Amino acid sequence: MSQTKRVLSGLAAGIVVGILLAWLDAPLALQVADVVEPFGKLWLNALQMTVVPLVLALVIVGVNQASDAAQSGRVARRSILIFIVLLTAAGAMAALLAPLALSMVAPDPAVAAALGASHAELPATTGGWASALTSIVPSNAVAAAAAGAMLPLVTFALFFGFALTRIEPARRTQVVGFFQAVSDAMIVIVHWVLWVAPLGIFALVLALCARAGLGMLQALGIYILLECALYALAVVLLVTIAVVFGKQNPAHFLSGITPVMAVAASTQSSLATLPAMLDSAQTRLGFPARIAGLVLPMAVSLFRITSPIQYIATACFIAWALGIDLTFAQLATGVALAVLVSMGSVGLPGQAIFLATNLPVTSAMGLPIAPLPVLMAVDAIPDVMATVGNVTADMTATALVASRDDGKDEPVPPATTA
Repeated sequence: MSQTKRVLSGLAAGIVVGILLAWLDAPLALQVADVVEPFGKLWLNALQMTVVPLVLALVIVGVNQASDAAQSGRVARRSILIFIVLLTAAGAMAALLAPLALSMVAPDPAVAAALGASHAELPATTGGWASALTSIVPSNAVAAAAAGAMLPLVTFALFFGFALTRIEPARRTQVVGFFQAVSDAMIVIVHWVLWVAPLGIFALVLALCARAGLGMLQALGIYILLECALYALAVVLLVTIAVVFGKQNPAHFLSGITPVMAVAASTQSSLATLPAMLDSAQTRLGFPARIAGLVLPMAVSLFRITSPIQYIATACFIAWALGIDLTFAQLATGVALAVLVSMGSVGLPGQAIFLATNLPVTSAMGLPIAPLPVLMAVDAIPDVMATVGNVTADMTATALVASRDDGKDEPVPPATTA
């Protein structure tokens, strides 16, 4: 059985048992919830212990990968700039629309009560814009890491990563290799923890459903609909951007990306869709081979447009379920961190990427992370649309770069293309 099926099995079992207990005997359901919840939190703690070293390593390695890519020429630098702009726009769109869409539905008080115990884990960000501004740069990077303060930790990682690009190449390679090894080791630990994910998710979901009943099932449905709606809107906006700013004919561009979308939906992998993207970009859309051969592999390595949407939508959903009004500073913090984390974490596999990347963003926004494993389990449902959105963004970015190409950039070396 695949990891996704195992996780969904644990989710389904927890929902069924929890709702049945709440329906048959409410006092007994609360007692059972109190018994099983510590086991779920134990599993969650095992995941959370990898976040600080993983995020630190991902950002440092990601900065240096982007720096190396930018050395390939103007096309590469232009591509990275377009990636950052589109990622920021996607995060801002989610920060604007997700709270607005959720405000149209009243949260279930039973769900808020069920999540209430975990709400005490992380205090909401307070102090206004001045506090938010001064918290960006840590006075003590070690203390920030120990406290799990993600935004100042990422700020330090950015400074450290950019500083590495200025030192002797041999020493830089050693340090970057060290942090790459740290990242790989943390992913191994995450895989170990995810091996028992069905049990951890079963315990967490059972406890939530035993306390909230059918309200929790309804809340999960709202979360799935929210993500799917935002992904679908992102696809529409990306095609519009390709037409308006990339100078593409609407019918021609759609005919070129439709086969790519079909492959993405069937494989649910941007990497597996790369050959189809390269073929369509050159033979159907007529992009220069040196442009498509550089931009698309870079996009698969650094660019996942749906990641900021997912991070912000998830955080907004948790805030909505708990009845928390997010401030502008919290949303801005989430968008900024979402862009940075997404560019450094594209290569992470499966459920590992959901937890490893949503944890720092949710935590930095002052929200509890306990609901994340449950949302990870149901995220497999909108994942098809997420992959379609990602490959659409890759093709749109290629169109934008190609529309501004003057033909003077040097050809892409074979090693860089590979």
